Amino acid sequence: MKRKLGALALVSAAAVVLAGCASGDTGGGEAATGFDADAAQNQDITFWVMGGDTPEEAREYLVTAYEEATGGKLSIEQQDWGDALTKLTNQLPDSKNTPDVTEIGNTWSPTFTTAGAFSDLSPIYEDLGGDKLLESFVEVGEVDGKQYALPYYFGSRYITYRKDIWDAAGLEVPTTLAEFNDSVKQLKTADQAGFYIGGQDWRNGVSWIFANGGELATKDGDKWSSALSDPKTIEGLEQFQDLFENASNAPATEQDSTPWVNINDDKTGAPPSAATIIAPGWAHWSIGDYTGDNEEGAEVREWNDATFGVFPLPGAEEGTFAPVFAGGSNIAISAKSENQAGAKELLRIIFSDEYQTLLGKNGLGPANTDFVDTLGDDQFANALVDSALNSKLTPAAPGWAAVEGQKILEEFFGKVAEGGDIPALAEEYDAKVDKIING
Repeated sequence: MKRKLGALALVSAAAVVLAGCASGDTGGGEAATGFDADAAQNQDITFWVMGGDTPEEAREYLVTAYEEATGGKLSIEQQDWGDALTKLTNQLPDSKNTPDVTEIGNTWSPTFTTAGAFSDLSPIYEDLGGDKLLESFVEVGEVDGKQYALPYYFGSRYITYRKDIWDAAGLEVPTTLAEFNDSVKQLKTADQAGFYIGGQDWRNGVSWIFANGGELATKDGDKWSSALSDPKTIEGLEQFQDLFENASNAPATEQDSTPWVNINDDKTGAPPSAATIIAPGWAHWSIGDYTGDNEEGAEVREWNDATFGVFPLPGAEEGTFAPVFAGGSNIAISAKSENQAGAKELLRIIFSDEYQTLLGKNGLGPANTDFVDTLGDDQFANALVDSALNSKLTPAAPGWAAVEGQKILEEFFGKVAEGGDIPALAEEYDAKVDKIING
């Protein structure tokens, strides 16, 4: 089997290639300037979105609005999260193949901004929202007080459950994590997961670590160290292993996926294969009764309050919520883009009142906090806010992008799910993480 170059090497190579861009030289010659509507006219640009989080309605809006503003064509290309880090590292330094604008995971932003991969957005920062933009996401995209990557959207994860299945089993919404764990194990049958979660799905599985007071990594002075062997982390991993064995029927190799497919009735009328899932807030648009297919052949679902419900994952103590992985992305312009003016016009559209409202109405936390109320005050918005208030980011370590890029946590969680010896695995993978976490 031919092995791919590891993500750490790729990111390091990108840093070398782009070192000359760190000062703001983009090759397009416009990094230190503001908007230029005339120069943007008839520029065709490419926007990379990661995964399926950006809804089709939002994509169509961007394509139309960009054409109206510039006369140019906007091509939106969806990248899989699984190989996005490698693609970004390989293509951002190449002016002929780079996306002009790209979504990027918030936890990856520091690696690429410090490598000079993105254009300086500080001249247009105030026009795009300034201090109204989500502060924590702005900070991960800053270098020396200049903004290179801005927030695109934020999100959080919460539980969606089948009321009909829970009610039939005599179960109520749990108030503690232990009660949740016990309930979903009771709901597992030969054909149905009580709680559908993939074995390698660390982004959801990490909530059991956080809820028990564990961490993925800790910092002492200037040095980061993996914390998988910490007793509190071990306790959370033991709960995850028990849940996977006794509540889930997902493959041990499955990563962060589309579990709403499992909680829905099949459009043929077949019953669901899951009673409970954990998913980002926007997923509720894909959950519900089947009402037909749209013109593109995609299923249309209508939420049914009698069948489905939502609640934040409860914490270890009654009245608390478990910390969940903080979802969301940043957005940036490639420093090597030859269409800097057009790329900035796209950002102007993305940070417009109309698009920020569109994000909120689709269950994605808008980058501009003035528009948070567009999320609404229904059960979905309340669950999103409650879970987001207790969400956590991954460690802000310089080598964290490499940890994710080499899929170390996917391997580790997968082996835990398969029933491996947790303390031994934790010690083994602590050593792997420690080799690269400090960059």
